[in-house]
Amino acid sequence: MLEIAIMIEGQNGLTWPRWQKIARLVEDAGFIGLFRSDHFTNSNPPDKESLELWTSLTWLADNTKRIEFGPLVTPFSFRHPAFTARMAAAVDDLSGGRLTLGLGADWQDREHHLFGFDLLEPKSRFDRFEEGMEVVTRLLQSDEPVTFEGQYFQIRGATLLPRPQRKGGPRILVGGEGKRTLANVVRHASEWNCVMLTLQDFASRNERLTQMLNDAGRQPDSVRRSMMTNCVFGKDNFALKDKIASRGRTLEQLQQRAIIAGPPSAVNEQLQKLEQAGLQRIMLQWLDLDDLDGLEALAKAVL
Repeated sequence: MLEIAIMIEGQNGLTWPRWQKIARLVEDAGFIGLFRSDHFTNSNPPDKESLELWTSLTWLADNTKRIEFGPLVTPFSFRHPAFTARMAAAVDDLSGGRLTLGLGADWQDREHHLFGFDLLEPKSRFDRFEEGMEVVTRLLQSDEPVTFEGQYFQIRGATLLPRPQRKGGPRILVGGEGKRTLANVVRHASEWNCVMLTLQDFASRNERLTQMLNDAGRQPDSVRRSMMTNCVFGKDNFALKDKIASRGRTLEQLQQRAIIAGPPSAVNEQLQKLEQAGLQRIMLQWLDLDDLDGLEALAKAVL
């Protein structure tokens, strides 16, 4: 059965009261998990409140009992992989093994410029990402001291202590659809997460990943297939029409852009087709952080 989680944009006005209300609703309503972005701000003004990622996940670990959670995704451009590994192991332990560590190369130039971090050009960015993946996974998975001499990161006989309570540390998720991204999924990850792919595009990339896993000697079912995509849903028909109108597109146009949108029947039909294509988990992006009535109605419609 397709697992349904909620994803929110942490830079889109997230505050402690909003985070706490959303987390409790997601857990009580029966969603499988709650995921959030790791950004300082949006790619375009105006700037909004942005609750720091790992602080918020630490609270979540200690104040929920059931839901899985994690970043979609955290980069190495402003988080050193040694810190990421340490924080991920600690938060996973605190939660009793419910963290999924989502990792990515990042893409947003504006926040890097504003806060003084170097995003790098695409090739160098992915070189750095691959080094960071190596550091994180080796620190989490190796009981022996780790040495790594890269261009961007250097680790010299380091051991992550205490060792993660979950053997190998938290589940590693890699987000993206490119060739180098999929290669890193095959090498390091237990979950592949794509973003807003149409049914046909998802099926094509899913087949490609399966072939790459077979070629590498990994079982295809050792990697969970998940997708993050936007969701347009309202507590009633009037709310739904308002949300569709605010997007400046018709319902059909939204659906053609791989957005899960419409009344309950249409939403469930879209989800069923994705499941039939091989999707195992979907993170529905909920942009209106104050529309808790709509989020509760969504749970009743799809769970």
